[in-house]
Amino acid sequence: MTKRTAAKYKIDRRMGENIWGRPKSPVNRREYGPGQHGQRRKGKISDFGLQLRAKQKLKGYYGDLTEKQFRRIYRDAERQKGDTGELLVGLLERRLDAVVYRAKFVPTIFAARQFVNHKHVRVNGQVVNIPSYRVKEGDVIEVRDRSKQLAIVLEAAQLPERDVPDYLDVDHSKMTATFVRTPGLGDVPYPVMMEPNLVIEFYAQN
Repeated sequence: MTKRTAAKYKIDRRMGENIWGRPKSPVNRREYGPGQHGQRRKGKISDFGLQLRAKQKLKGYYGDLTEKQFRRIYRDAERQKGDTGELLVGLLERRLDAVVYRAKFVPTIFAARQFVNHKHVRVNGQVVNIPSYRVKEGDVIEVRDRSKQLAIVLEAAQLPERDVPDYLDVDHSKMTATFVRTPGLGDVPYPVMMEPNLVIEFYAQN
């Protein structure tokens, strides 16, 4: 379903963390950066470096979004009232590909993007093929009938390494998910610590 296997493992290695919590992540074997000199990159990181790393990690987690896409989401969060870091996470979790991934309809966020692109998903009965489509509370997301028996879908529902969060109401027998509410940072089951506050600081200063 996805051609990004090598790329997503590079993201793990670059971050030095298993950011999706996958059993096959190379970080489980080598907790240092990629390349010939990866083991030597242990110097003290500047504040800018910490902020940049936090941004790359959050951006990478959602399928390695482009800088343009990610900055647009940040600006949307900044325009709303409330904690910008919490709002940023909420907007990222409202992306259709993120909801498909969270609902365990597919095994990876990269597969979710392609799954949506290939018109396997309906929102409120209408086919939507835009991964960045922003779902609303109460929206019903479902796998199309002709796609429910795809091997990738059947395998994903059985994955033991992650659970469906409580802001989604998922019925795997019907392959439907209702987006119950927009989550905050504490609601999202990230396998590693995400620091959206550092991302906000990064954009505020750059």
